[in-house]
Amino acid sequence: MLLSSVAERVFWFARYVERIENTARMILVNNNLLLDMPRNSTLGWEPLVSITGIPEKFYKNHKDANERNVMSFLVMDAGNPSCMLCSIRHARENLRTSRAIFPRSVWETLNDLFNYAKENKSAVLTRRGRYAFLSHVIDSCHLISGKLSASMSHDQIYEFVRMGRNIERADMTTRVIDVRADNLLPKHDEELKPFDDIQWKSVLDSLAGYQMYRRYVHVRVRGVEVLRYLLQDSHFPRAIHHCLGQIEQCLRNLPLNEAPQYALVKAQRMVRNAKVENIVHDNLNDFINKLQLAFIDINAELTSTYFEGKEVSAALYYGEPGIRTTA
Repeated sequence: MLLSSVAERVFWFARYVERIENTARMILVNNNLLLDMPRNSTLGWEPLVSITGIPEKFYKNHKDANERNVMSFLVMDAGNPSCMLCSIRHARENLRTSRAIFPRSVWETLNDLFNYAKENKSAVLTRRGRYAFLSHVIDSCHLISGKLSASMSHDQIYEFVRMGRNIERADMTTRVIDVRADNLLPKHDEELKPFDDIQWKSVLDSLAGYQMYRRYVHVRVRGVEVLRYLLQDSHFPRAIHHCLGQIEQCLRNLPLNEAPQYALVKAQRMVRNAKVENIVHDNLNDFINKLQLAFIDINAELTSTYFEGKEVSAALYYGEPGIRTTA
């Protein structure tokens, strides 16, 4: 029998691993973008603080969103509950208390990442050490995801891994669109207009999507097309439509899924019916805010159904070795 507390730990383990990777990539992309932009541009490190959604925690201890302060806040600041080191620690703790249901190699990789990050965290404060540190973090997260896919039974417990990963991905995509893309829409600084292509490419790079965009969209990087791709593409792993579709597949394999599915369908309908051209010129922020509220509803229904529900422990099963389970 799968206890609801175990399902919750698995779900949040996957969310934290995804968050670690997203944070590392976001820093790397911003670092590279600033190297490509003119020195007098108004772009800087503050957008990364905004993407976290908790700028008030940053400005509680820092006056300026300069490079060093933002690096510290995103990677090692205990005052930021989503900082990279905190996320690694939380992922490790959730995995440690559920080790019996995961391949041993996943624990070993995550534990190695924890020790590496703890010992080398100060490397991000210098440009020379930043690339190697963040690349190692991203590669470790990819290794964990690969081991989960290749070595873990794709049973009901694996569905919680997939749901955690995809709701975190969808959330990050909305945050990147909200902060990065909104700053690139028609009202932005005319002096930076010649650099639009570079900035829109950075939006895609923040989500590891540039090459797939060029492969499937077949046009140069343009704002409306980038937004449509990140919102509505059905194949790209970090497109919101794809993420919600993955969660839908997971719920089909789980019992007691009526309430989460109802919340999910509302979010899917918002994305599917969105007229991107109108959103761009009307109110992108308002649309993204409504979408994020829809994600909160999905997470709340998953929590109340599978992590707090009285019936869930009796309804969910993960098999003993060699025993095939059914939904």
